[in-house]
Formats: sequence, structure tokens, C-alpha cells
Amino acid sequence: QVQLTESGGGLVQAGDSLRLSCAASGGAFETYSMGWFRQPPGKGREFVSGISWKGSSTYYADSVKGRFTISRDNVENTVTLQMNSLKPEDTAVYYCGADSRGPRPEARTVEVWGQGTQVTVSS
Repeated sequence: QVQLTESGGGLVQAGDSLRLSCAASGGAFETYSMGWFRQPPGKGREFVSGISWKGSSTYYADSVKGRFTISRDNVENTVTLQMNSLKPEDTAVYYCGADSRGPRPEARTVEVWGQGTQVTVSS
């Protein structure tokens, strides 16, 4: 089973960009669809974006379409979330998740979670 480590969070102003990275180790990375999820303060964990095993399909929550881009590198075993035009409502702890069930990862079937990275967007 893979182990996941996120990096790249921080405090930014509205309109800025951030790039989150998730590094996988210890497993067959290419057998997992990968996703980014977030948990805003006081709320549940929600889907942000996902990418299929070879990267041929990508998925986005409506709230981030056109602003966020997900990509993966199956040689470096990484998945990246480029976040542009950040808004205060993007403030959350962001988690990377690995799902071997299907091409679009879902929180209920993610098997491995990273530890999370905080993203704070000030207005």
C-alpha cells in the first residue's frame, strides 16, 4: 500500500496561486486513481479534483473548475494540484487520497490518505 505525503500549503491572498504536491512511496502508484479533497473549518471532507490511473481522465468539483488543474507523474510518483485565482472559500485542509476502485476517486472509497496540508486564503 502506498504512503502519501502532501506539501505546498500556506497562507496567501485572494487571487494568488498555490501548488500542492503529493508524493507517494511504498506501493504501485499507477494502480491508484488519485484525488484531492478538502475539509473547510467546521465542515466535512469534500471532493476537489481527481485523476485516473494514467492521467487520461480528470475530474473537478464545480467550485474549482477553470481555476484548479490536477496532474500526475507516474515516474516520479507524484500528483499535483495547481490552484489559481484562489478565494477565501478555498480555505481548508487539503488531503491527497489514493483509490484503487475506479478512475474517479471518492472519499468513501479512498484507501490511503495523506496527513493534510493547510491552505488559508485571506480576503
